[in-house]
Amino acid sequence: MQRIQSFALRGIDALPVEIESDERLVSDRGPEGADRQPRTVVVGLPDASVRESCQRVRAALGACRFPSPRGHCTVNLAPADLRKEGPVYDLPIALSLLRLQGIIGERADEKLDRFAVAGELALDGAVRPIRGSTSLAALARDNGLRGVVVPIDNAPEAAAVVGTEVYGVRTLEEAVGFFNGLYDLPRERPPDECPPPFGAATDFADIRGQEAAKRALALAAAGGHNTLLIGPAGSGKTMMARALPGILPPLSSDEALDVTRIYSSVGAVPRGAGLIRERPFRAPHHSASAAAIVGGGTVPRPGEVSLAHHGVLFLDELPEFPRVALECLREPLEDGFVTIARAHGTLRFPARTMLVAAMNPSHAGGFAQSATERRAQEKYIGRLSGPLLDRIDLHVEVRAVPFASLRAGRTGASSAELRERVLAARGRMEARQGPSRPNARLSGRELDRHCTIEGPAQRLVEGAMRDLGLSARAYDRIRRVARTIADFENCDSVAEAHIAEAIHYRVLDRMRAPFMAPA
Repeated sequence: MQRIQSFALRGIDALPVEIESDERLVSDRGPEGADRQPRTVVVGLPDASVRESCQRVRAALGACRFPSPRGHCTVNLAPADLRKEGPVYDLPIALSLLRLQGIIGERADEKLDRFAVAGELALDGAVRPIRGSTSLAALARDNGLRGVVVPIDNAPEAAAVVGTEVYGVRTLEEAVGFFNGLYDLPRERPPDECPPPFGAATDFADIRGQEAAKRALALAAAGGHNTLLIGPAGSGKTMMARALPGILPPLSSDEALDVTRIYSSVGAVPRGAGLIRERPFRAPHHSASAAAIVGGGTVPRPGEVSLAHHGVLFLDELPEFPRVALECLREPLEDGFVTIARAHGTLRFPARTMLVAAMNPSHAGGFAQSATERRAQEKYIGRLSGPLLDRIDLHVEVRAVPFASLRAGRTGASSAELRERVLAARGRMEARQGPSRPNARLSGRELDRHCTIEGPAQRLVEGAMRDLGLSARAYDRIRRVARTIADFENCDSVAEAHIAEAIHYRVLDRMRAPFMAPA
């Protein structure tokens, strides 16, 4: 019996799987009607793609001029109660069968025990890429294995996990030669540590006017706050949202690895790429289902909110999204993860994202000009539930750009200037709260310590809570935004002006929208 280490992908996590092979020779003197043709059976709760691996493996063995087993072979994928999915077991099954026949010698046993193997086989013996190689490398490191052998296209993303050896193979022959000691494959090196390429499709300097909205988005970037842009069509909401990645801080090494693991689990890491160093920007269409937004399916996979982990999730035309999809966002926006329960188990996907949404003030597209339009406007905004709005820190009014601003040259802050202020504000937060702890993630106890409100500022908050009917969650969000405004302005304490600006970003909570009157 031969054993080879591999893995099963469960969500974005890798679980260890052992491939066990055994062969029973076919007797020429069996009873009448007995099956005398060699066959291979895969057991251990495999899905259809795993069961089909027998045919792929036999074809690949023949194409590489390796003999196929002459007897009945049983391939067991242990543990037997864990469902196995996908073609990742083709390569380890082929190696296991070759070890049974002595094609892979006994000297390779130690190496086979110290490496985890995964890969899909083409009929000509080529090794095709798989999903989850980054998680496999992390599993091998955590379980004390020496390293992993994966398809050559997946080697760079697997090498992003520091502390494990990664070898990429192109064909089944290369894998056999590597374990037999005939081929000295080059070890894949971790990606070079270099700063991520800042920049976005749009520079804030290219957006005419809208200085107040630009400031609000800079505050959102500094504190990691969720933001809702409200304005008529053509006012620049989408352009500003797409310019936002250009002013965000760089990913830390741990954050970059988290993002790479998520994209590796869905096979979305660009071929030949290593560690993903840019913050993700996801912009699903408003027809997307709840499962597409938060994840799910028969075999649960991460949704857009998880693919935007440590990045930006942009939802344009927010009220047009299905109500159930928006309501499913409430827990991820608050907790930073998505929990998906199925009969066979529960999966948790990370979802620490920054939500940026955009919407027109009414179904017609513009601000209300009459009482009738005002009622229609309130009905349109009423598609968004109060609990969802509670989780959005800044509600930003975006007015139509005057003609004078359109014909003028570039004015206002550029992305480079805003990024400099954002990084300075993040530096103050890190010095006060520790790394990867922007103000948007502060707990109530931390707010009491870092955002003390007294005197006129306290009376201002009390009046807003009473007059606007704000919830306790909105109260904490006001304090978080005020703390960010103070950091953005290089102030040690939160002043009345910071509280006033933070309250200005909560006016939509009234659901009466008094600022919608014509300017």
